[in-house]
Amino acid sequence: MRKILDDAGLDLIFRAARTHRAWQEAEVSDVLLQAVYDLAKMGPTSLNCCPMRVVFLRSPEAKARLEPALSKGNVEKTMAAPVTAIIAFDLAFHEQLPVLAPHGDFRKLFAGKEDHIAETAMRNGSLQGGYFIVAARALGLDCGPMSGFDADKVNAEFFADSTYRVNFLCNLGYGDKGALKDRQPRLSFDDACSIV
Repeated sequence: MRKILDDAGLDLIFRAARTHRAWQEAEVSDVLLQAVYDLAKMGPTSLNCCPMRVVFLRSPEAKARLEPALSKGNVEKTMAAPVTAIIAFDLAFHEQLPVLAPHGDFRKLFAGKEDHIAETAMRNGSLQGGYFIVAARALGLDCGPMSGFDADKVNAEFFADSTYRVNFLCNLGYGDKGALKDRQPRLSFDDACSIV
């Protein structure tokens, strides 16, 4: 039998973990941000394509660049968060396949196939975004993942000269647990799943 996480570990990353909207004034170090990425990158993707790219916004100047793209309800919590991660995906991810999947010439599977590239980047980048949240929680950070922004504005401001495209935003830090509302319900196994 493989070892499994104990209840404390499962609580940390799933059962007791919450989406935070209010933050303590505690710094998140560059070393911790690197550790989050280094853990998240280990999750599986198809062909080990690893399309996720992350831009960490910490300074007031960087946050000010993001603010015009945010929906009104996301401004205050994002400006207050110690760090906001722009979770993006790279539409040129396949150019890294000779390094990431050296056992074959997999670039040819994507050459000239823009729809296939976009679908693969979005799907696998979203997988990696989920791993990123779990990694951050496992390393003691609280997360506030969100949509509620103008993707075109984010892309124009941060990725105008690149092949990156924003997927979602994730505020990071140490949440103010006193500001949490009651957890919302989840669907039961029977409501969401079937075994055939």
